[in-house]
Amino acid sequence: MTAAQIEHKWLDIATRAAYTVHVMNKSHEEEIRYNILRVLSRESGVTQREMARKIGISLGKVNSCISELVRRGLIKINRFKGARNRFGYIYVLTPRGIEEKAGLTLSFLKRKMLEYTEIKRQVREVAREVEDSGLVDISVAAALDRLKRIS
Repeated sequence: MTAAQIEHKWLDIATRAAYTVHVMNKSHEEEIRYNILRVLSRESGVTQREMARKIGISLGKVNSCISELVRRGLIKINRFKGARNRFGYIYVLTPRGIEEKAGLTLSFLKRKMLEYTEIKRQVREVAREVEDSGLVDISVAAALDRLKRIS
């Protein structure tokens, strides 16, 4: 293999790796948007702090995503005066937001089903390795039996 071919091969590998990272980041951002829209569709009066806790992301990330969702016309924010003379917010999904949530829900479900299938494959593979090694005790054997019934 020539130096040019090796360089081309490494460039191809690096390009695929960068694309994979891009797709993973896109999926992660999509999942965050999905979770925010899901929470807002259930609890329009939730605070950003509560949303961050429920979703497991930072308050700053929630704030940034909310701003983006408003900019894209997926949610509207209504301000109201609450208890103790403080202002609160109600987040309302727009028709576009409802449509976006439906699409993200399907995408999320497909991705999780693929992940589930892959995890089952990996579990079967590891279970075979454990069985083949002969290092199976009674509790592991029972767990392996359960895994076989799942997959």
